[in-house]
Amino acid sequence: MRRVIGWIVGILVVAFVAIQFRTIDRTNPPATSELEIPADVAPVVKRACFDCHSNQTRWPWYANVAPASWFLADHVKDGRKHLNFSEWPTGDARKERHAFHEIVEVLEEGEMPLASYTWIHRDAKLNQGERDRLIAWAGAARDAIPGGDTGADGGEEGEHEDHEGHDH
Repeated sequence: MRRVIGWIVGILVVAFVAIQFRTIDRTNPPATSELEIPADVAPVVKRACFDCHSNQTRWPWYANVAPASWFLADHVKDGRKHLNFSEWPTGDARKERHAFHEIVEVLEEGEMPLASYTWIHRDAKLNQGERDRLIAWAGAARDAIPGGDTGADGGEEGEHEDHEGHDH
């Protein structure tokens, strides 16, 4: 029995070392533009959102250790795909209105920042005042964009994506 356990541990160690050689993309591409965020909101957005939703990701030490690195890189890639503050404005008013609508919705529903992210990055946790400030900012920014409403004509309702399956 002891010998079997030794073999299993040995195989696991070799496998762990072997997976470290699979490289992943942990780059921060240059920002093409950046959303202008009011001074009272910017620190909160940068602290709670930028690691996953900008090209200014602060890659922690465990971003270099597989399989955590794979998980993290995948979620940053997914977060940037859905909303990237480093590529704003998009030039598409409908998409921008929808993005601000989504920001309001995920904050109101408590979906963002992800619980798994704030568990490790406690400084990203939002208190209710910060959450309310972000909701007010995103709602006002959405409403200031001409060319639509946030209802069925704007395309936002019914298009909400499930963010609970995405952990950082």
